[in-house]
Amino acid sequence: MHGEYKVPGGKLVVVDLDVDAGRLARVRLSGDFFLEPDEALEALDAALTGLPADSDAAALAARVRSALPPGAVLLGFTPEAVATTVRRAVGGATGWLDHDWQFVHTGPQAPQTHMALDEVLAREVAAGRRPPTLRVWEWASPAVVLGSFQSLVNEVDGEAARRLGVEVVRRISGGGAMFVEPGNTITYSLYAPGSLVEGLSFTESYAFLDDWVLVALGDLGVKAWYQPINDIATDQGKIAGAAQKRLADGTVLHHVTMSYDIDAAKMLQVLRIGREKLSGKGLASAAKRVDPLRRQTGLPREEVIDSMVATFRRQYGLTGSALTDAELNAAEELVRGKFATPEWVARIP
Repeated sequence: MHGEYKVPGGKLVVVDLDVDAGRLARVRLSGDFFLEPDEALEALDAALTGLPADSDAAALAARVRSALPPGAVLLGFTPEAVATTVRRAVGGATGWLDHDWQFVHTGPQAPQTHMALDEVLAREVAAGRRPPTLRVWEWASPAVVLGSFQSLVNEVDGEAARRLGVEVVRRISGGGAMFVEPGNTITYSLYAPGSLVEGLSFTESYAFLDDWVLVALGDLGVKAWYQPINDIATDQGKIAGAAQKRLADGTVLHHVTMSYDIDAAKMLQVLRIGREKLSGKGLASAAKRVDPLRRQTGLPREEVIDSMVATFRRQYGLTGSALTDAELNAAEELVRGKFATPEWVARIP
């Protein structure tokens, strides 16, 4: 059995092994990582050999950590990365190429509908009725999207939002508020089984799921990097923010909003926290802190999206898909029963 895992921003970890009578046998770790002292590699192989083949990632990582000799140095990988690689080899964890990725990109949808679609499509992937999917959003109207645990009054100037026609909605994932306008952001969601991020901490899974975006931005001439916990940054400012929600079975909803262009003045009228963070720094600092892709690429938004999708397709494969009637109907029901209700939007006043 063979497993591979490329650590985001790090090195490739490879394992070849057999399973005899339900236990790991003849384990052979390799890769382009750095490890000192040399004999540590043999110690890791020996420590993993004999473990139950169905050991979870936490148990595998703990075994690796306990087997390291005093003073051992691991560069470009971690015990958790070894655990993920072993789980992939035995079929307990999956990689990007193990899935038939679907692509959905529809016309503009209302902000409330986008919130509902995220929940619906994550559930559909969890139920096995939809393959893992990449969905690019189109916004029908301006909005502030609150994180699941944010206070409405602390984050949003309600009077300014009403005056400027900005709808306030709340998503099911945590994280901070996003200010979006049609044509000024690039928002996408990934809906994936928990096996894709098995063995990764939440922080590690953000880096892992955003790694393809860094490649896509590089293809556009933008040098970007993952900035813990959930940002994508360049030397000219933050370019995107991510958020995640895990369903009970481990299914992952991972969504990202990237700033293609931004009306900093309007954003600061609507977002209270934004004004506080940038107090005394002026609008120039706001524009710098969230740096638009339009300025960095010089390309129309549609070309940026097409290039990003092409990068994903080249790396992992991607088949065109569409929202089903059942998914759209379920989203409409969720809008009426949840996402459009004051009980949800103001659930943390």
